[in-house]
Amino acid sequence: MSENKVPTPHIEAAVGDIAETVLLPGDPLRAKFIADNFLTDVKQFNGVRNMLGFTGYYNGKRISAMGTGMGCPSIGIYSYELIHFYGCKNLIRIGTAGAMNPDVKVKDIVIGMGACTTSNYVRLFGLPGDYSCIASYELLRKATDVADKLGLSYKVGNILSSDMFYNPENPAPTSTSWTDMGVLAVEMESAALYSNAARAGANALCILTISDSAFSGVVTTAEERQKTFTDMMKIALELA
Repeated sequence: MSENKVPTPHIEAAVGDIAETVLLPGDPLRAKFIADNFLTDVKQFNGVRNMLGFTGYYNGKRISAMGTGMGCPSIGIYSYELIHFYGCKNLIRIGTAGAMNPDVKVKDIVIGMGACTTSNYVRLFGLPGDYSCIASYELLRKATDVADKLGLSYKVGNILSSDMFYNPENPAPTSTSWTDMGVLAVEMESAALYSNAARAGANALCILTISDSAFSGVVTTAEERQKTFTDMMKIALELA
Protein backbone atom coordinates (compact mmCIF):
# COMPACT_ATOMS: atom_id res chain seq x y z
CA MET A 1 0.00 0.00 0.00
CA SER A 2 1.17 3.53 -0.71
CA GLU A 3 2.78 5.54 2.06
CA ASN A 4 0.53 8.45 1.06
CA LYS A 5 -1.78 8.98 4.05
CA VAL A 6 -3.93 11.77 2.57
CA PRO A 7 -7.22 11.24 0.75
CA THR A 8 -6.99 10.59 -2.98
CA PRO A 9 -8.50 13.01 -5.53
CA HIS A 10 -11.65 10.84 -5.62
CA ILE A 11 -11.97 9.24 -2.15
CA GLU A 12 -11.92 11.28 1.05
CA ALA A 13 -11.50 8.33 3.44
CA ALA A 14 -8.62 7.99 5.83
CA VAL A 15 -6.47 4.89 5.67
CA GLY A 16 -8.25 2.22 7.70
CA ASP A 17 -11.77 3.48 6.93
CA ILE A 18 -12.30 0.93 4.16
CA ALA A 19 -12.46 -2.84 4.69
CA GLU A 20 -10.24 -5.29 2.82
CA THR A 21 -13.35 -6.63 1.07
CA VAL A 22 -15.37 -4.04 -0.85
CA LEU A 23 -18.52 -4.44 -2.94
CA LEU A 24 -18.53 -2.25 -6.03
CA PRO A 25 -21.88 -1.44 -7.63
CA GLY A 26 -21.81 1.04 -10.45
CA ASP A 27 -24.68 3.01 -8.92
CA PRO A 28 -23.71 4.78 -5.66
CA LEU A 29 -27.34 4.53 -4.53
CA ARG A 30 -27.01 0.74 -4.69
CA ALA A 31 -24.07 1.08 -2.29
CA LYS A 32 -26.35 3.07 0.04
CA PHE A 33 -29.07 0.43 -0.34
CA ILE A 34 -26.59 -2.25 0.75
CA ALA A 35 -25.48 -0.17 3.73
CA ASP A 36 -29.07 0.57 4.78
CA ASN A 37 -30.41 -2.96 4.41
CA PHE A 38 -27.55 -5.38 5.06
CA LEU A 39 -24.86 -3.72 7.19
CA THR A 40 -24.71 -2.71 10.85
CA ASP A 41 -22.62 -0.04 12.58
CA VAL A 42 -22.36 1.76 9.25
CA LYS A 43 -20.09 4.74 8.63
CA GLN A 44 -19.98 6.69 5.39
CA PHE A 45 -16.40 7.13 4.22
CA ASN A 46 -16.91 8.88 0.91
CA GLY A 47 -19.14 11.51 -0.66
CA VAL A 48 -16.76 13.05 -3.18
CA ARG A 49 -18.60 13.52 -6.51
CA ASN A 50 -21.56 11.80 -4.77
CA MET A 51 -19.76 8.47 -5.25
CA LEU A 52 -21.03 7.15 -1.94
CA GLY A 53 -18.99 4.69 0.09
CA PHE A 54 -19.84 2.94 3.37
CA THR A 55 -18.19 0.54 5.81
CA GLY A 56 -20.07 -1.65 8.25
CA TYR A 57 -20.48 -5.22 9.45
CA TYR A 58 -22.27 -8.18 7.89
CA ASN A 59 -22.67 -11.17 10.19
CA GLY A 60 -19.78 -9.88 12.25
CA LYS A 61 -17.45 -9.39 9.29
CA ARG A 62 -16.23 -5.93 8.31
CA ILE A 63 -17.11 -5.03 4.73
CA SER A 64 -17.41 -1.92 2.56
CA ALA A 65 -19.60 -0.92 -0.36
CA MET A 66 -18.87 1.90 -2.78
CA GLY A 67 -20.13 3.06 -6.16
CA THR A 68 -17.79 3.12 -9.14
CA GLY A 69 -19.72 4.90 -11.86
CA MET A 70 -19.97 3.60 -15.41
CA GLY A 71 -17.26 2.40 -17.76
CA CYS A 72 -13.70 1.10 -17.56
CA PRO A 73 -12.07 4.50 -16.92
CA SER A 74 -14.31 5.18 -13.90
CA ILE A 75 -13.97 1.81 -12.19
CA GLY A 76 -10.31 1.85 -13.20
CA ILE A 77 -9.76 4.96 -11.08
CA TYR A 78 -11.68 3.78 -8.05
CA SER A 79 -10.35 0.23 -8.02
CA TYR A 80 -6.75 1.49 -8.38
CA GLU A 81 -7.14 3.87 -5.45
CA LEU A 82 -8.91 1.28 -3.29
CA ILE A 83 -6.11 -1.22 -3.87
CA HIS A 84 -3.05 1.02 -3.78
CA PHE A 85 -4.06 3.67 -1.24
CA TYR A 86 -6.50 1.80 1.01
CA GLY A 87 -5.20 -1.76 0.96
CA CYS A 88 -8.34 -3.43 -0.39
CA LYS A 89 -7.69 -7.11 -1.18
CA ASN A 90 -11.04 -8.40 -2.46
CA LEU A 91 -12.98 -6.26 -4.94
CA ILE A 92 -16.37 -7.61 -5.96
CA ARG A 93 -18.33 -5.85 -8.64
CA ILE A 94 -22.11 -6.28 -8.28
CA GLY A 95 -23.66 -4.84 -11.40
CA THR A 96 -26.28 -5.13 -14.07
CA ALA A 97 -25.83 -6.43 -17.58
CA GLY A 98 -27.64 -7.09 -20.81
CA ALA A 99 -28.18 -10.64 -22.02
CA MET A 100 -26.09 -11.73 -25.00
CA ASN A 101 -27.46 -15.24 -25.16
CA PRO A 102 -31.09 -16.33 -25.60
CA ASP A 103 -30.71 -18.77 -22.71
CA VAL A 104 -29.86 -15.91 -20.34
CA LYS A 105 -33.05 -14.36 -18.96
CA VAL A 106 -33.81 -11.09 -17.21
CA LYS A 107 -33.02 -11.30 -13.47
CA ASP A 108 -30.68 -14.26 -14.01
CA ILE A 109 -27.38 -14.13 -12.11
CA VAL A 110 -24.22 -14.31 -14.22
CA ILE A 111 -20.78 -14.67 -12.63
CA GLY A 112 -18.00 -13.43 -14.89
CA MET A 113 -15.23 -16.02 -15.14
CA GLY A 114 -13.59 -13.87 -17.81
CA ALA A 115 -14.18 -10.48 -19.39
CA CYS A 116 -13.73 -9.83 -23.09
CA THR A 117 -13.56 -6.16 -23.95
CA THR A 118 -13.90 -3.58 -26.71
CA SER A 119 -12.16 -1.04 -24.47
CA ASN A 120 -8.62 0.19 -25.00
CA TYR A 121 -8.06 0.14 -21.22
CA VAL A 122 -6.15 -3.14 -21.05
CA ARG A 123 -3.91 -2.21 -23.98
CA LEU A 124 -2.66 0.80 -22.02
CA PHE A 125 -0.72 -1.58 -19.75
CA GLY A 126 1.69 -1.94 -22.69
CA LEU A 127 1.72 -5.74 -22.76
CA PRO A 128 3.31 -7.49 -25.75
CA GLY A 129 0.04 -9.22 -26.65
CA ASP A 130 -3.62 -9.54 -25.68
CA TYR A 131 -4.29 -10.06 -21.96
CA SER A 132 -7.10 -12.39 -20.84
CA CYS A 133 -9.04 -10.60 -18.09
CA ILE A 134 -10.09 -13.31 -15.63
CA ALA A 135 -11.63 -13.43 -12.18
CA SER A 136 -9.97 -14.59 -8.99
CA TYR A 137 -10.53 -18.34 -8.82
CA GLU A 138 -10.68 -18.15 -5.03
CA LEU A 139 -13.57 -15.66 -5.09
CA LEU A 140 -15.26 -17.44 -8.01
CA ARG A 141 -15.21 -20.79 -6.21
CA LYS A 142 -16.51 -19.23 -2.99
CA ALA A 143 -19.27 -17.41 -4.89
CA THR A 144 -20.58 -20.56 -6.54
CA ASP A 145 -20.42 -22.42 -3.22
CA VAL A 146 -22.44 -19.64 -1.56
CA ALA A 147 -24.99 -19.55 -4.37
CA ASP A 148 -25.43 -23.32 -4.13
CA LYS A 149 -25.85 -23.09 -0.36
CA LEU A 150 -28.47 -20.34 -0.74
CA GLY A 151 -30.26 -22.29 -3.44
CA LEU A 152 -29.75 -19.60 -6.06
CA SER A 153 -29.44 -20.45 -9.75
CA TYR A 154 -26.64 -18.83 -11.71
CA LYS A 155 -24.55 -19.07 -14.85
CA VAL A 156 -20.76 -18.85 -14.97
CA GLY A 157 -18.91 -17.84 -18.10
CA ASN A 158 -17.47 -15.12 -20.28
CA ILE A 159 -18.87 -11.60 -20.27
CA LEU A 160 -18.15 -8.55 -22.43
CA SER A 161 -16.98 -5.18 -21.10
CA SER A 162 -17.97 -2.64 -23.73
CA ASP A 163 -17.12 1.04 -23.97
CA MET A 164 -20.34 1.68 -25.88
CA PHE A 165 -23.78 1.58 -24.28
CA TYR A 166 -25.72 2.71 -27.34
CA ASN A 167 -24.71 0.74 -30.43
CA PRO A 168 -24.64 2.49 -33.82
CA GLU A 169 -27.83 2.02 -35.80
CA ASN A 170 -25.99 0.29 -38.62
CA PRO A 171 -22.93 -1.46 -37.18
CA ALA A 172 -20.52 -3.04 -39.61
CA PRO A 173 -21.36 -6.71 -40.14
CA THR A 174 -18.97 -9.31 -38.77
CA SER A 175 -18.62 -12.99 -39.52
CA THR A 176 -18.61 -13.96 -35.84
CA SER A 177 -20.57 -12.41 -32.97
CA TRP A 178 -19.90 -12.36 -29.22
CA THR A 179 -22.92 -14.62 -28.86
CA ASP A 180 -21.33 -17.10 -31.27
CA MET A 181 -18.29 -17.15 -28.97
CA GLY A 182 -20.41 -18.07 -25.96
CA VAL A 183 -20.38 -14.67 -24.24
CA LEU A 184 -23.29 -14.54 -21.79
CA ALA A 185 -23.76 -10.86 -21.01
CA VAL A 186 -22.51 -7.35 -21.70
CA GLU A 187 -21.60 -4.64 -19.17
CA MET A 188 -18.98 -1.88 -19.05
CA GLU A 189 -16.54 -2.31 -16.19
CA SER A 190 -15.19 -5.77 -15.39
CA ALA A 191 -12.21 -5.88 -17.76
CA ALA A 192 -10.68 -2.84 -16.06
CA LEU A 193 -11.36 -4.25 -12.60
CA TYR A 194 -9.87 -7.65 -13.44
CA SER A 195 -6.75 -6.20 -15.04
CA ASN A 196 -6.14 -3.67 -12.24
CA ALA A 197 -6.49 -6.41 -9.64
CA ALA A 198 -4.19 -8.75 -11.54
CA ARG A 199 -1.50 -6.09 -11.86
CA ALA A 200 -1.65 -5.39 -8.11
CA GLY A 201 -2.01 -8.98 -6.90
CA ALA A 202 -5.52 -8.41 -5.54
CA ASN A 203 -8.63 -10.56 -5.97
CA ALA A 204 -11.55 -9.46 -8.15
CA LEU A 205 -14.88 -10.93 -9.19
CA CYS A 206 -17.90 -9.69 -11.11
CA ILE A 207 -21.41 -10.86 -10.14
CA LEU A 208 -24.13 -9.56 -12.44
CA THR A 209 -27.90 -9.51 -12.60
CA ILE A 210 -29.41 -9.38 -16.06
CA SER A 211 -31.44 -6.17 -16.39
CA ASP A 212 -32.52 -6.40 -20.02
CA SER A 213 -32.58 -8.73 -22.99
CA ALA A 214 -32.74 -7.92 -26.67
CA PHE A 215 -33.90 -11.49 -27.25
CA SER A 216 -37.06 -11.18 -25.13
CA GLY A 217 -37.45 -7.40 -25.16
CA VAL A 218 -37.81 -7.36 -21.36
CA VAL A 219 -36.27 -4.32 -19.62
CA THR A 220 -36.22 -3.57 -15.87
CA THR A 221 -36.69 -0.12 -14.35
CA ALA A 222 -34.00 1.98 -12.66
CA GLU A 223 -35.71 1.42 -9.29
CA GLU A 224 -35.75 -2.34 -9.81
CA ARG A 225 -32.04 -2.29 -10.65
CA GLN A 226 -31.27 -0.23 -7.55
CA LYS A 227 -33.41 -2.02 -4.96
CA THR A 228 -34.52 -5.50 -6.02
CA PHE A 229 -31.42 -7.23 -7.39
CA THR A 230 -30.58 -8.51 -3.92
CA ASP A 231 -29.55 -12.11 -4.66
CA MET A 232 -26.21 -11.02 -6.14
CA MET A 233 -25.70 -8.79 -3.09
CA LYS A 234 -26.28 -11.75 -0.75
CA ILE A 235 -23.70 -13.83 -2.61
CA ALA A 236 -21.14 -11.01 -2.54
CA LEU A 237 -21.64 -10.22 1.13
CA GLU A 238 -20.91 -13.81 2.09
CA LEU A 239 -17.46 -13.53 0.46
CA ALA A 240 -16.14 -11.17 3.14
